[in-house]
Amino acid sequence: MLSAFLPKDFDPKKPVALIAGQGIYPMLIADAVRQAGVPLRLIAFDEETRPDLIASVPETDRRTLLVGQLGKALKTLEQFKAGYAIMAGQITPRRLFKGLHPDLKAARILFSLKRRNAETIFGALVAEIEKLGIHMLDARSFIDDHLASTGTMTGGKFPIEKDYLEHGIHIARESARLDIGQGCVVRKGTVLAVEAFEGTDAMLRRAGEFKTDNTLFVKTVKSRQDFRFDVPCFGLRTLETMREAGLQAAALEAGKVIIIDKPAVLAQARTWSIALQGFE
Repeated sequence: MLSAFLPKDFDPKKPVALIAGQGIYPMLIADAVRQAGVPLRLIAFDEETRPDLIASVPETDRRTLLVGQLGKALKTLEQFKAGYAIMAGQITPRRLFKGLHPDLKAARILFSLKRRNAETIFGALVAEIEKLGIHMLDARSFIDDHLASTGTMTGGKFPIEKDYLEHGIHIARESARLDIGQGCVVRKGTVLAVEAFEGTDAMLRRAGEFKTDNTLFVKTVKSRQDFRFDVPCFGLRTLETMREAGLQAAALEAGKVIIIDKPAVLAQARTWSIALQGFE
């Protein structure tokens, strides 16, 4: 089986179009798709997608667009004769609201949205893609091995007491339910910081301004998470931010949080004595 997150009727002969944002996450997807022998196409974004990813795809199989060129993206998917599409990698959040270059198609959609946030914008994009008969894949597809797994992933005993772990998970899930954010930092039953629009790293730095012994970072998902375009990630940059902030433990929801380049992250976490736990 190629991936537990692919549809049961997945046809590996049909091209998968990777809509790629920032970072190594799209690289992992691209490599996994190619290793599976599935035809790969790439839609990249100027000043967002890694140049080495763009260069790794033949010119005939890739297009580079400005953020907001939805009409051109849809035409490109049709030209690629893609059977599937998958989104991976963040687009700079501020560029969704400032510095966007919407074409007529995107402008019409933006005007129709009562709420303009990442979820509504990407949700509208997915709807337009699926109108073309292209199946939008779960963004965890092909990278099952990079998901958080249950238990202490870094080995040894997790340093946070069970009651405090459960408290952190509860706070994170309630915050996600209210659509505030998908992470929090707690210490011995006290909430130090909750993630909002500023993102994970900024939240971790704020939490690091307080006493950090027995401090726990929790990352979860919404109860109705749309995994086609919204998958929480944990990578080396977040791990480094934890280290700089003095945080020594993180709990990540198993099977739902992607650990970007999991082997490298776990190895570095052990080196820095940062414990990583997966919870259900």
